[in-house]
Amino acid sequence: FVWKDLLTALAEPKAWWLLGIVGLVSFFAALFDFEALKQGKIAVVEPLLGMEVPVVVFLSVVFRGEYLSWYQFALIGLVLAGIILAITKHFGQWRYHRRLIEKGVLFAGLGAIGMGLTNFLIGVSSQDTLPLLTVWFAHTTIAVCSIILLLRQGQWRGLIAGIKKYPGAIIGETVFDNAAWISYAFATTLIPISIATAISESYIALAVFLGLFVNKEKIRRHQIAGIALAFVCAAKGYKLTL
Repeated sequence: FVWKDLLTALAEPKAWWLLGIVGLVSFFAALFDFEALKQGKIAVVEPLLGMEVPVVVFLSVVFRGEYLSWYQFALIGLVLAGIILAITKHFGQWRYHRRLIEKGVLFAGLGAIGMGLTNFLIGVSSQDTLPLLTVWFAHTTIAVCSIILLLRQGQWRGLIAGIKKYPGAIIGETVFDNAAWISYAFATTLIPISIATAISESYIALAVFLGLFVNKEKIRRHQIAGIALAFVCAAKGYKLTL
């Protein structure tokens, strides 16, 4: 789908540098995210990773000149609040885990900044080049860097074993992840990057919702309220873009 566009883009130094930066930032952001989840408690790490939304809003307004009304700012804030409510099982965890020395907190903070940069740069690259080309280049860079890292760490056999053991889950995740990023990339060419990020970030609340019905997980009332808040505000933000 992109090979003709790739040849054209490589002939332009500006496009080459932009796509290269997108790929590298995406790779390191993913490393920080997974390292945070590996070292820390999910209940502590996930809300911090959700802070990528204000990072994108800040970058979009300051460096891309996007204009958001106070109403739109409020909706984005409510979406973020809903996400945090949805993934917070016990409010007591905030009192106990607010220490800066908590494992995974540093990596979660770096991951949030990295993912914010990733979302912003993918939006910029999609607007300045092409959405499909942006996603292809970013994911190809991640794949190449990951293969190199796996070979250096001697974990290649573990990757092959994982693919053989969980082929359905891996293929499904791959298809949905690419479809989601492509959809987001195209969205940023039609609406502001900050709005597209806030709306798409509701996937976190959707994951909690699916856990209730698919995995039969038990969730609390405030989590249900958070899911509803995130969905309603995201839908309202979408209507404002029409």
